[in-house]
Amino acid sequence: MKSYRRGDQVVPVLIDITFDIAAGDYVALMGPSGSGKSTLLNLIAGIDKPDSGTLHVGGVDITTLGEAELAAWRSRNVGFIFQFYNLMPVLTAFENVELPLLLTDLTARERREHVTAALGMVGLSDRVEHYPSELSGGQQQRVAIARAIITDPTILVADEPTGDLDRTSAEDILKMMDRLNRELGKTIIMVTHDPHAAEQARGVRHLEKGELTQ
Repeated sequence: MKSYRRGDQVVPVLIDITFDIAAGDYVALMGPSGSGKSTLLNLIAGIDKPDSGTLHVGGVDITTLGEAELAAWRSRNVGFIFQFYNLMPVLTAFENVELPLLLTDLTARERREHVTAALGMVGLSDRVEHYPSELSGGQQQRVAIARAIITDPTILVADEPTGDLDRTSAEDILKMMDRLNRELGKTIIMVTHDPHAAEQARGVRHLEKGELTQ
């Protein structure tokens, strides 16, 4: 159960939701605006907490974790991919991808090796010193994906990852996500309005007015 307060009103967003996502699965969440898709994604990722109920991720009930514990859990287990990339405009592609590693004990040399490998994996070895403003939308999303996988998380949560891209760039991103799932075994949970994007997932779940429907 998850609700938000609007003035004196309590507005329910998610109601009695129960479902399982297997490790290594690739699930698309669909539904109209306001159905609770992004809220559910934020709960799974540990960004938000439910009003009641439990959330077991990898055997850990993350609803029992304190804020510091939850932040540490997110940094180890979750990678985030957003519709509008969320890149720092004053940092290069390399520096944007390196950001999550600054919280680790890796040396500067080890960080460079990890970042170089991640940018190579998304096909941007020749764009490491470019700033976001010098990259296309598809290239910016590739940088965002490299940043999402740099800490080797078990789960990738993607909120409309192709929503701001042209069809060709969107196809490239979807192929890349499929590769991350099939070749690297990443569990992917993707919110999307696009039926074509949803078709790339292994399963689709629909939300209507805060409830899962078949």
